[in-house]
Amino acid sequence: MCGIIAYTGHRPAVPVIIQGLKSLEYRGYDSAGLCFGHSGRLHLFRAAGKLNALEQKLEGGRVLHATSGIGHTRWATHGLPNETNAHPHLDVHYNLALVHNGIIENYQELKSMLQDCGCTFRSQTDTEVLVCLISHALEQHDSILNALAWSMSQVRGSYAFALLSKDHEGRIWAARKASPLILGAGTGENFVASDIPAFLPFTRDVVFLEDDELVEMDAGQWSVYHARTLNPVSKKIQRINWDVQAAQKGGYRHFMLKEIFEQPQVITDCLAGRMDRKHNRVTLTELEALPTPSRLHIMACGTSYHAGLWGKYVLESLARIPVNVEIASEFRYKELVEEPGTLYLSISQSGETADTLAGQRMVRQKGLPVLGLCNVVGSSVAREADSVLYTQAGPEISVASTKAMCSQLVMLYLLGLYWGQNRGTLSAREMSQNLLTLETLPQTLTSQLPDMQKRARQLCPEYSRARSFFFLGRGIYYPLALEGALKLKEISYIHAQGYPAGELKHGPIALIEQELPTFALAMQNHLLDKIGSNLMEVRARNGKIIALTNPGVELDIDEKWEIPQLGDPLNSFLALPALQLFAYEMAVYLGKDVDQPRNLAKSVTVE
Repeated sequence: MCGIIAYTGHRPAVPVIIQGLKSLEYRGYDSAGLCFGHSGRLHLFRAAGKLNALEQKLEGGRVLHATSGIGHTRWATHGLPNETNAHPHLDVHYNLALVHNGIIENYQELKSMLQDCGCTFRSQTDTEVLVCLISHALEQHDSILNALAWSMSQVRGSYAFALLSKDHEGRIWAARKASPLILGAGTGENFVASDIPAFLPFTRDVVFLEDDELVEMDAGQWSVYHARTLNPVSKKIQRINWDVQAAQKGGYRHFMLKEIFEQPQVITDCLAGRMDRKHNRVTLTELEALPTPSRLHIMACGTSYHAGLWGKYVLESLARIPVNVEIASEFRYKELVEEPGTLYLSISQSGETADTLAGQRMVRQKGLPVLGLCNVVGSSVAREADSVLYTQAGPEISVASTKAMCSQLVMLYLLGLYWGQNRGTLSAREMSQNLLTLETLPQTLTSQLPDMQKRARQLCPEYSRARSFFFLGRGIYYPLALEGALKLKEISYIHAQGYPAGELKHGPIALIEQELPTFALAMQNHLLDKIGSNLMEVRARNGKIIALTNPGVELDIDEKWEIPQLGDPLNSFLALPALQLFAYEMAVYLGKDVDQPRNLAKSVTVE
């Protein structure tokens, strides 16, 4: 959600911070700010809106050549999205500046205590309470480290923060609990950020910080302590081999479009080293320490939840393993019923989704096994699971997830094949056929994407006038109908609802009229006749219909959109980008901010 970048080194800090904040724009934000120390005082710049508003303020002010500072892009949780509530926040004495991601759950209690001590507040945020708490602690403690340790003992909730002091120019403190924060170790310079792209142009050496860890750093050195005891913590530097160009648009109009067109490469990367064609086997060495489950529980949110629903059909079909799929924000508050042989699967693109992490931690506290499925190496889901499968999708910049879901589907497919071969539910011929079609999938998708985009663009003038949409699917295409509706809502702001097609007559059909179009996934399979009957019900009520289908399928519809017949579940890998491109072209046609839709954040790291 919020983006944090802190820098101390030998370069002018402001350009480094601005560049870092631009690399974090994908997280979603409504205001931005930065602060640096110079000549014994703190210099604060903040602005509501996008980063260009902050840059304009910097051009109008006197930006000194400070070599350390902190920056922030804010996604509002406490207080309106305006300049007053933008970060960084200063303490009442203007001695400290702080940027923060997360939610301080007991901030009202702490605020009342500080007000009783004479502290006044300028904003509505929990972050200002945190910096004032640290300032209050400094009055009773002999160092910032000790003040931070006491303050962290008083705080409930989640946080990742970076702190400046006007009295310690060039030094920065940072800590995390249940919110992501990463240290970048450079030569004569050091960084702290919410995510690796913020400092990737300057260093590839990273240190993954754990919960309740506190960093103290200057240009030449860094140290990590336990946040409350201040005991030193030994940390290992890891080398990141990401390509900086992966975070750039590469000639595409939007990151979302670029990432849709990257899906063939994502599939190739996901399959690399995981298919043994010589022996017709799937090789997932990450799972060798885990027994094949007799039941699987999937926890996920949003698009990852839809991927989990899709995976249920695949895993039950290929491996004959019963699967439950639960929205993590609900799962974390339910009574956990333990069953022998059950494995829990956490799916999260970022590996930092708060609700999914909470569900995973609840399971781990019971001593039950957890498998993580995520995209980000060293993320919390990855570190805290018993084993992890990385989706290898690379950085996804657009807020609306596209290639990340594609990679999740590939991994769930491989899981089904892997457990199917272990359980003996797949014949050698079935394994060979599945592996062959997966192997040729990237080439097929590459050839189809340009025509998909063209067809999506053709539909926009007619259907962009709709104020609401139904998306219908049956079987394995029901989760894709949910995802198609979600994408249209996210970036075009057209209301859309996904349904299993058979449920239409159980209430929703009352809404069918000419002004409410239906987008149907009607593939050539054993359920085609069933969804065909559902579409006849729509047609009988003058509803307009777009059908994504295969060549040779005959349907009474307004618009036919054909994709090659690959069979189930492979058709899904063509249907998914078609749905994404439909939402993308609608948003472009309507002039929306595709990569950073309103009110949304890339990684939901607070409840």
